[in-house]
Amino acid sequence: MQLKETFERVKRASKSLALLSDAQRNEVLLAVADAIVSQQERILKANAEDLAKMEKSNPLYDRLQLTENRLEGIAADMRNVATLPSPLGHITKQKTLPNGLRLCRVSVPFGVIGMIYEARPNVTFDVFSLCFKSGNACVLKGGKDADCSNREEVALIHEVLERFSICPDVVNLLPATHEATGEMLNAVGYVDLCIPRGGRKLIDFVRDTTRIPVIETGAGVVNTYFDKDGDIEMGRAIINNAKTRRVSVCNALDCLLVHESRLGDLPELVAPLAGSACCTNSTAKTPVTIYADAAAFTALDGKYPLLEHATADSFGTEFMDYKLAIKTVASLDEALAHIDENGSGHSEAIITQDEAAARRFQAHVDAACVYWNAPTSFTDGAQFGLGAEIGISTQKLGPRGPMALEEICTYKWLIEGEGQTRP
Repeated sequence: MQLKETFERVKRASKSLALLSDAQRNEVLLAVADAIVSQQERILKANAEDLAKMEKSNPLYDRLQLTENRLEGIAADMRNVATLPSPLGHITKQKTLPNGLRLCRVSVPFGVIGMIYEARPNVTFDVFSLCFKSGNACVLKGGKDADCSNREEVALIHEVLERFSICPDVVNLLPATHEATGEMLNAVGYVDLCIPRGGRKLIDFVRDTTRIPVIETGAGVVNTYFDKDGDIEMGRAIINNAKTRRVSVCNALDCLLVHESRLGDLPELVAPLAGSACCTNSTAKTPVTIYADAAAFTALDGKYPLLEHATADSFGTEFMDYKLAIKTVASLDEALAHIDENGSGHSEAIITQDEAAARRFQAHVDAACVYWNAPTSFTDGAQFGLGAEIGISTQKLGPRGPMALEEICTYKWLIEGEGQTRP
C-alpha cells in the first residue's frame, strides 16, 4: 500500500483532535472561514485552471465553478458550523443495573472519515468543517477535474492549522488517481468510514469494492407529481426552481408527473422552463429540453420550443442537465407506482391542495426527503439548519437524508463499577 504512511499519519493526527476543546475547534473554523474570503483570489486562480480543462457546455461546469459569491457562501456555512452545539459528549442513554453498575452511552467521533467525491470543490471545505467540528480527521479523494482547486483549498486549511499548532494531517488530500481510490477503499484499520459523494457509477463502485464501512450518498433521480388539485402558480414556481436552480446537483428535478386531468394546464405549468435563468451565478437564460410521453407531447406540441418524444430511458434517469422528462398519470396511485419503480430514495415531491392526497403521498413514498408544495432544491444540510452537509444519505441503515455533525458521530458505552464481578 503506497499510501500507508499517509493513512498512518492521519490516524495518529485523529487522536490529537480529542485534546481540543469545542472553543478551540470553533476558533480554527472561524479563522479558515476568514481565510477563504481574504485569500479568495488564490482559490479562484486555481479553480480557473480546472475550469479551463472543461467545456463550458458541460453541465458539470457549474458544479465545478467557484465564484466570489460562492466562496462567501462557503465561508458563511463554515461560520455557521462553528456556532452549532458540539455533537460530542452527549449522553444518549444512562441507567444503573440491579448489580450497581452505572452505564452511560456517550457520543464520540468515528475517527477517520474517507471522502470520495467528483468535481465539487465546495465539498473540500464542507467536509473539513463538519469533520473538524465533530472531532474526526478526514482523508479526501477528489476528482481530477477539481484537483487544482482542492489542493489550493487544503493548502489554505493547513496554513491555518499550523498557525494554531494543530497537526495538518487531520485533513489530507490524496492524489486524484484511480490507484489512490483503491488504496483508500482497502485502508482497513486506518479509515473508519467511507462516504462517496457523486453519481450512481461512483457510488456503486465504492459499495462493491470497499472493505471498510460505507454510507451511500448523492445519486438522485428526483420526481415531482402535479396532482389534479395542484395550484398552477405554485406549481410553476416549484417546478422551475427544482429544475433550473442548479441542474448538476443531486436534488434537481428529473421527472414531472402530471395528472391527466391537468394536461390542459401543462403549457402554462412548464412555460418558465423555456427561458429560465440559472439563478446561481448568471443572468443567461438556458432553456430546458422536455422529453414528454405521448399525452404530454400532444398537450405541448407547438406550445413549447424544445420538445422531444420520451423513450423508456427518459424515466429513471438522473439528467444533471437542462433536461426534464414528463409522464402523464391517471391517478395518485399511478404516480406512486412510478416513483416506487424509478425513484432513488433521495427526494420526491407532490404539488396539491388536497391534504389527504399529500399525507398519503408522504406516507407511501420511500425516500429520505418527501415534500408537499415545496421544491426538492431544499434538500441540503445548510437549508435544513445543519450548518453544512457531508452528503445526502439515500440508505436506511444509519443516517438518512442530509448528513451533518450528528450523523458523523458514533457512540461508546462508559461503565462504572465498584468491584462487581459477573456470576
